[in-house]
Amino acid sequence: MEIMIVILAMIVVGLIMTYVSKLIWKDDLPVAMPNAYLVGVITAVVVGILDWVIIPAMGFSDTLKYIGIALEPALSVPIVFWIIKAARS
Repeated sequence: MEIMIVILAMIVVGLIMTYVSKLIWKDDLPVAMPNAYLVGVITAVVVGILDWVIIPAMGFSDTLKYIGIALEPALSVPIVFWIIKAARS
């Protein structure tokens, strides 16, 4: 049940960070807007699930797992947009 809450939270994080990325790049995202939201949500969900699985497997505490789930997906969305933009130019 917890993983479903994490996935729903990552969907919301992906949507919010795509909007923030749109503000950072001033409507010059490397992909069209509907696709940008899709890329943002997929990135946040994948990174959130990886944090959910990998951080405990490395032997870290649950506190660090939740900190990683809170920070890494939010930071990864703009980084993925930057990588896409760099690859296209």
